[in-house]
Amino acid sequence: MVVAVVDPGSTDITPLIHHPVLWASAAGVFAVVILQSAIYFKAIRKAAPAAELTPGQVNSSVRSGAVAAIGPSLAVALIAVSLLPLFGTPAVLTRIGLVGSAAFDVAAAGISAGTQGAQLGGPTYTQKIFAIAFAAMTIGGLVWMLTALILTPVLSKGDAKLRKVNPAIMAIVPTAALLGAFFTLAFQEVLKSPVHLATMLASAAAMGVCLLLAHRFRLSWLREWGLGVSIIVALSTAYFMTAAA
Repeated sequence: MVVAVVDPGSTDITPLIHHPVLWASAAGVFAVVILQSAIYFKAIRKAAPAAELTPGQVNSSVRSGAVAAIGPSLAVALIAVSLLPLFGTPAVLTRIGLVGSAAFDVAAAGISAGTQGAQLGGPTYTQKIFAIAFAAMTIGGLVWMLTALILTPVLSKGDAKLRKVNPAIMAIVPTAALLGAFFTLAFQEVLKSPVHLATMLASAAAMGVCLLLAHRFRLSWLREWGLGVSIIVALSTAYFMTAAA
């Protein structure tokens, strides 16, 4: 266990990034997440009969969600490993692993460090700069959570009113919103380089083949694992194209 020696001007941030308070906070956050997951799973199984879902369908949905999480989790893990020297394990686990995004957190930390004339990971990266950067990341995540907490009831009321006007609208709007969001994200990526474009096309083709085979041969398991297969194909495509370039 590292003994925390706080010296705001010291460039040795190791004692601070592994401070016992940060570890305790990270453990508390993970405990809450595990408790929430247990409550959600219990609520799903309790509500399944009312939604005319069989236990098999519930288990299938859970497996599909687990498979779908593999790709994003790998990406987050790779980013987290690269950020460990900058922010330490507790901060990375709570900020990058659970709340917020790597892009936002690194940008927020970099901007906050820049206001002090310092640079992340540079010779001016002192314990004081780490504290300021970590505070900036935390405040940003707090605003995200408060926004969701405040706006969710408001949007729920709007959802109820729209369903009264036309129930079909709420069957179309979420689908259109998801398609728009994913199209926007994909379009932003494919413009970066030919490798990004080829990766997206290969992933889309792999997913299409999996869905076609699952429908033609009635392979329900292939539909569940389609996303995982497409992610592996995309990673392989990106790797080989980058290596060739």
